[in-house]
Amino acid sequence: MPPASSHILIRAACASDASIIAEFNRRLAAETEGRSLDAARLCAGVEALLRDTTKGTYFVAAFDGQVVGQLMLTFEWSDWRNGLFWWIQSVYVRPESRRRGVFKALFQHVDQLARKQRDVCGLRLYMEKNNRRAEEVYEKLGLRRTNYEVFELDFVMPV
Repeated sequence: MPPASSHILIRAACASDASIIAEFNRRLAAETEGRSLDAARLCAGVEALLRDTTKGTYFVAAFDGQVVGQLMLTFEWSDWRNGLFWWIQSVYVRPESRRRGVFKALFQHVDQLARKQRDVCGLRLYMEKNNRRAEEVYEKLGLRRTNYEVFELDFVMPV
């Protein structure tokens, strides 16, 4: 568990991180939505993204060689802005590492990368609507609520 003041290493995930990312995603779904994900589908989805960066990118936070957190980026083209929004998804931090700057380090890393790219027009994320703890963290980092609501038609995991 990283002390709040410790150095947390942020890096792009690689194929050897697939199992921990899948496990974090499984925990995330259970904690935030009470969902039990199909393990084979989840592993295949993580591995597919790690093989194909056009789908997105995972970043992991490590402390003392142990992965303690993650986030995933996907991309959305905005014709209104002539640029890409980077969507932050699959945010997870091990419970014993929460409130120790892990997500903040991940977010700041991604924010800095995005600002260096000429074609990135902003960062977006969505969260489970009753996740007040996450909402507080996001607002402290300068993210603000938008006027948009998310609608979906899910062919794989209908509600």
